[in-house]
Amino acid sequence: MKKNKLLYRSFIIIAFLAVNAVIIYGISQVIAYLNTGADTSKMLHLDLARTDYYLPEVTWENIDNPGRPLEPANQLKIEQDYLDAWYVKNLALENNNNDGVYDHYTESARKKVNALIEYNAAQELQIKSTTLSHNISLEFYSADGTIAVLTDKNVTGIEKIYHNKQFINEREFNEDYRIILLLEDGFWRVRHFEKLAINEVETYNQTIPLEIEMINGVNYYPQAHPWDTFNEAVDSTLLADDFKIIKDLNLNTIRVFIGYEDFGKANVNRVKLKRLKTLLDQAHKADLKVMITLFDFYGDYDLKNWTLTNKHLRAIVSEVKDHPGILAWDIKNEPNLDFENRGEENVLSWLSQTIKAVKKIDSTHPVTIGWSNTKSALHLENEVDFISYHYYEDIDDLSASHKALESQTSKPVVLQEIGLPSYDGFWTLDGNNVYDQAEFYGKLLETQERDSVNYLFWTLYDFDDIPTDVAGSLPWRKNKQAHFGIIDSTGVKPAYLLIKNN
Repeated sequence: MKKNKLLYRSFIIIAFLAVNAVIIYGISQVIAYLNTGADTSKMLHLDLARTDYYLPEVTWENIDNPGRPLEPANQLKIEQDYLDAWYVKNLALENNNNDGVYDHYTESARKKVNALIEYNAAQELQIKSTTLSHNISLEFYSADGTIAVLTDKNVTGIEKIYHNKQFINEREFNEDYRIILLLEDGFWRVRHFEKLAINEVETYNQTIPLEIEMINGVNYYPQAHPWDTFNEAVDSTLLADDFKIIKDLNLNTIRVFIGYEDFGKANVNRVKLKRLKTLLDQAHKADLKVMITLFDFYGDYDLKNWTLTNKHLRAIVSEVKDHPGILAWDIKNEPNLDFENRGEENVLSWLSQTIKAVKKIDSTHPVTIGWSNTKSALHLENEVDFISYHYYEDIDDLSASHKALESQTSKPVVLQEIGLPSYDGFWTLDGNNVYDQAEFYGKLLETQERDSVNYLFWTLYDFDDIPTDVAGSLPWRKNKQAHFGIIDSTGVKPAYLLIKNN
């Protein structure tokens, strides 16, 4: 009897715990559900870091006001709410719904925005748009701090028009506006929005020449830090030692890579910038020029993110553009590989505006794009200063491919990446050893000398550990990627001696 009671009590306790566990699990799932689905198109006045959605370049040209002065806190609040009104309007016209319009426009202004949304929806039109820069002047600020009148001149940006989700046209704009803002419920809402002028769009057509006659170089990562050049372990001593090796190979150029996330995306990490300057200092001391790839491991070309990528490049280019070690800017590594998944039109459009953004800041150093093959290399030919391509095909066809590309353009052509891995392990059926690699480099150097080819090979070192996000987890890919160097853990390979004695 006593044993049955004990079993019964145990059953009651276990059942009680199980029921409570189910209840707690259900509550947690409800909470998790309520916290999912945060979409920037639905966000209104949330305490969200501005870097997460919209960061056009803003210059206040004038804040003088004869009556009440514009306090810094109110100036920042007006700027943020005004930019949010642009952002919400752009999203409304892209999605043809009025989410957020109520919070950023007064009743009379909402009618105009809603009428435009209704018209576009009826015509199956979709307008994707973003502004890139604003130049604001305060024209009036009421004594009670509830009315502000602004002029916003040379508002630059991009507008893309779609019909039934099919791309129709793209235009750059440069326009002037007058805006009346009212302070309601603690937020500055747009009361009146008037376009004053349509200005000429600034162009950057002048080609900037390469400053060295012939590029002989290498794509560079430190031996122990592949795809991680700017970490704390890579100090000036390590860089100086590596750059001495490169200079002793009679090379004059290195190409380095800035990871978009690694450098902090829109909020560029100042420590990383300092390490970039250290690299440039050491390269200059070694008499090496540096080609900087600005966007490595970046693949989201959506119009809504352009202000973020522009802020990233502004921070980097502005900081080091006057450094004597810089040779050129490479916008993006192999962007044509994103054509299929991201859309060729989206990729090319982002590249085009990014070239302009760099040239707006730096009119001294040439700009290029690192295409993965010769087939794609003439995209945006008229906008870059020199053509760059990568070559991982049959070395016997290099000369013909290079000459064919040169015949189609008047711009200088650079073979930006080329190499052969000395890997013949378990995971390969047609691998190569160090002597095959040396034969490959012998043919490359013969072509380079005969055809005057600007080239940078891939790469200086073999690597012990290839990051999975670079080559994936498949061993036949990772192992091959680890053995492109001309120096391994035991010393130099035969290809090293060929390059050194060339």
